[in-house]
Amino acid sequence: MYKLGFIGLGNMASALIKGLISSGYLNKNDICGFDISEKARIKARESGIHICSNNQETVNKSELIIIAVKPQYIEDAVTKIKDNLKGKAFVSVVLGYGFEKYENLLDNSVRHLTIMPNTPVEVGEGMILLEEKHSLREEEWKFIKEGLEKCGSIEVIPSHLMSAAGALSGCGPAYLYMVIEALADGAVKNGIPRKTAYKLASQTVIGAGKMQLISGIHPGVLKDNVTSPGGSTIKGLKALEDGNIRAAFINAIDQGCQIQ
Repeated sequence: MYKLGFIGLGNMASALIKGLISSGYLNKNDICGFDISEKARIKARESGIHICSNNQETVNKSELIIIAVKPQYIEDAVTKIKDNLKGKAFVSVVLGYGFEKYENLLDNSVRHLTIMPNTPVEVGEGMILLEEKHSLREEEWKFIKEGLEKCGSIEVIPSHLMSAAGALSGCGPAYLYMVIEALADGAVKNGIPRKTAYKLASQTVIGAGKMQLISGIHPGVLKDNVTSPGGSTIKGLKALEDGNIRAAFINAIDQGCQIQ
């Protein structure tokens, strides 16, 4: 039996698999999976995991199932493996599907949990949300929780806040990649080579985030500490405010909540 079986081997599943293996929490022989996409199967095979012939085989050969398919496919996928899932532990990485929805979708013998990781789990720097309400056994909860902690930071979130939290941590990397790209473009415009500009921007984002996490200091105070009267930072901040950057980010989170 494999410790984990993945139904769906797309970007999110791939990031989780890489994070769990590279952290040493699991090895490639502990994981199997299947995806209807041949391209996804080929990519997943490169990580060394076992590729099953279908979803039913994945469930039957695994101690714990992780489903990571697109929301529009979840009900069809679950219907086809509903009998195989009986008595199993099931973890969902599907947007918009929490505890209550699965209570209606799954057999009542299935123990389940909804999580919302983000793609930086691949490099051990993910932010992973775990829905507070779940039905896993204590040892299953511990196994999943400890594994995810190896892939980044975890936060247990009440069910009614999962959408808002997911809009921030789940969608947030895409927003920050835009920030990195835009900062780098500004540097390139002023003569910095592209590769160097990306490195400077990316490390600056990493450093600023880590400093806030470790210090616990309010972001506004940290911002003020960098801002000298009449200096370049305050001029740049004025340009960002002119571009309504705060409103743009707040609106992005609002839109993410509506979609979920």
